[in-house]
Amino acid sequence: MIMSPITNVKRSPLSQNTVLTVNNNDNNNGNSPGKRSSQELEPERSSKRVCRLSPTQSKGKFVSDLKIAVVCSSNQNRSMEAHNLLKKRGFKVESFGTGSCVKLPGATIDKPNVYSFNTSYDEQIPRFKRKKDQVFYTQNGLLNMLDRNRRIKPKPERFQDNRDEFDLVITCQERVFDQVLEDLSERGSSTCKMVHVINVEIRDNHDDATLGAFVIHELVKAICSASDQRSRNGRNFGKNGEKEEPTFFIILLRFIEN
Repeated sequence: MIMSPITNVKRSPLSQNTVLTVNNNDNNNGNSPGKRSSQELEPERSSKRVCRLSPTQSKGKFVSDLKIAVVCSSNQNRSMEAHNLLKKRGFKVESFGTGSCVKLPGATIDKPNVYSFNTSYDEQIPRFKRKKDQVFYTQNGLLNMLDRNRRIKPKPERFQDNRDEFDLVITCQERVFDQVLEDLSERGSSTCKMVHVINVEIRDNHDDATLGAFVIHELVKAICSASDQRSRNGRNFGKNGEKEEPTFFIILLRFIEN
């Protein structure tokens, strides 16, 4: 069965305009949050904000059967932060980017470091460890981020090049959300499997990625709990006993600071 085109995708009436408010006193300077590019990993941000949480599940066991994908632009910061946390909390999770290439901040905003998605994290690290650059990239947290990434998987992955099917896809930016929907509608499916696609808007810097990962974790826990309850109640069928038609379930969440 081929998935419906984007124009026919159903949006959840419950949560289209939901706003998640997260207090972040360390960052609160009174300015309104604005959109930032994927290159803006801010140099003044602490390099210590990468999640370092101990696993809560036994090795080899998952807390839910749901297969989860977290997607940002370059599969470096936001999606990997959430991947790291969800994996340590026992969820079956993978992460991806949707960009045409991987972009990391350079010494100046107009000169980013650009890689293909086939470039492993280990191959990326030496460029940032050159003598003249190492202090700068250590202070802005980029080397710490890459070291975390290589401990999770060998290299960044592009969502459009992956053909695995997921129960839940969480994006970290509205543009990425649109790219995921476009790819899902074009690839189609022969399994009639339902996929939930949710966007949690997260600015691309280390602190917001850390806070956003916790928001995603709480969201995933709630969804998994609802999914388990639905399964126990046998509510996979409509009121007339007919199997429900698979569709996209979409929730738009905007992650902001007070």
